Amino acid sequence: MFNKTLTLAAAGLAAALVVAGCATAPSSAELDQQALAMLKASFRDQGIAKVDRLNQDLGQKACSSDKPPAEALAKQIEAESLASIKWPEGGRYLGDWREGEKLAQNGRGMTWTDASADPKANGANCYNCHEIDKKEISYGTIGPSLWNYGKLRGVKDVADPASAAIVQYTWGKLWNSKAYAACSNMPRFGHMKLLNEEQLRHVMALLLDPKSPVNQ
Repeated sequence: MFNKTLTLAAAGLAAALVVAGCATAPSSAELDQQALAMLKASFRDQGIAKVDRLNQDLGQKACSSDKPPAEALAKQIEAESLASIKWPEGGRYLGDWREGEKLAQNGRGMTWTDASADPKANGANCYNCHEIDKKEISYGTIGPSLWNYGKLRGVKDVADPASAAIVQYTWGKLWNSKAYAACSNMPRFGHMKLLNEEQLRHVMALLLDPKSPVNQ
């Protein structure tokens, strides 16, 4: 969406130049730079929200266009994202599913009014995009249902080698979702420091622990 906004701003700038009677219209690259400058001038640092949030990495630039990235570029984004994943210390993937449910319900974090960017103050906001528990009456549908997530995938014990692949995939998806889908809309919780390692273990337990209500 960022590039679309940039394109619209550039189009408006170009139209203004035509109306003004400019003999030579700026190039597309020049218009992009001028439009980007206009957008950045419209924002300011406020609390923990800094203007550098407008800076895009490779994946964000490629996936905010009106066209999907070429296959080679998508593969590059996924490979770089996979390499960025920090795996849990000591191979400890699961925490407390009860804490994971609290995080799933909590949508706070990273707003300019927050005192700091410490992940301990953040939530995971899972229900904004997913169904997780059948008892929940309000949830988003942007992402797939996660009800019985571990049960459907046969996770009975995360220490079981047979479950290793799905356990690692789930951690990787939470840490940096672009590792598995270049243009994933899912927040990159670990990569962007939205949640810390302990919080991620709790969310993992909510999804994978056989004792979690999600898997009953």
